[in-house]
Amino acid sequence: MKAVAWMTAASVASWLAAAMVFGRSASVEILCGMAAPLVVADSTWVMAERTFRRDPRRLTALMMTAFVAKMVFFGAYVAVMLAVLRLRPIPFVLSFTGYFIGLYLMEALYLRRLFTSGTV
Repeated sequence: MKAVAWMTAASVASWLAAAMVFGRSASVEILCGMAAPLVVADSTWVMAERTFRRDPRRLTALMMTAFVAKMVFFGAYVAVMLAVLRLRPIPFVLSFTGYFIGLYLMEALYLRRLFTSGTV
């Protein structure tokens, strides 16, 4: 669960810093670009860690299923944010892409640590 706390803290701290730098005008787009990758990365991590602790052999199947679900969810999320809520595309897409890459990098590093030592 430390991984979830670190991913969340890093995301919120970086959003606050970006909001201070870019002002209120971009803070909503940055927050919306952070929200989905953070919730999904945290959720995926919790499921992966629990699965690994119970039966490591089931982790690959879980990750493959989660991958497909995430593709559908992220596609719908981006469409809703841009078409329905009409967020400004540049700050939203930059934020979404940055958080997506950063959070999945953190998750990959936590998975590597989990596989090598059995703890995170």
